Amino acid sequence: MRMRFIVALILGAAALIAGAFIAGRATAPITITPSNTSSEAGFARDMQRHHLQAVEMSLIVRDLTDDESVRMLAYDIATTQQQQAGQMYAWLNLWGLPQASSEPSMTWMTRPTLDGAAHGHGDNGDASAHEPGSPMPGLATPEQLAELQSLTGVEAEKFFLELMIAHHRGGIEMAEAVLDRSENDIVTSLAAGMAAAQQSEIDLMEGMLAERE
Repeated sequence: MRMRFIVALILGAAALIAGAFIAGRATAPITITPSNTSSEAGFARDMQRHHLQAVEMSLIVRDLTDDESVRMLAYDIATTQQQQAGQMYAWLNLWGLPQASSEPSMTWMTRPTLDGAAHGHGDNGDASAHEPGSPMPGLATPEQLAELQSLTGVEAEKFFLELMIAHHRGGIEMAEAVLDRSENDIVTSLAAGMAAAQQSEIDLMEGMLAERE
């Protein structure tokens, strides 16, 4: 039921964003539509999945704690990342591209940057970390999600904060990777905003975690 709720919210957000996006296209600068195997399309697909897990973890912890600061943080993360996932879903529709990729996840992060370098500043300089089909940066494992669901109170809060800090760091890495590979203003604007916002939340969560140690 939780995943159905998440998907419904994302589809609703996508419809609203698509309408607003279409309305503004007449005055928008002309850009080249990304291809099915472009960095923009790969980012939109993979970051949707990455965001969905952040939403899932946030909804989980809200049921496990009464701490208002953690519940407010979880709510902010869930609503922001639902909206952004909907926005990326809408991009693919507007570009006429399928939501499912024709190649393994993370393939786009193994491709050269705009300046021809093998890696960008968001790639940690390590190609092996982004082998196509490998886990996305910062993604929690099924075992970690199960452990989070088994906890309550402060222990749940601490584990959630640890998981979300790692998750946000991975999200920043992906955002910086597409910034190194794209000149699409719509994509780079969202990616830059994501990186800045998630770094701010990391700083906040590190402080919250320190208070609970």
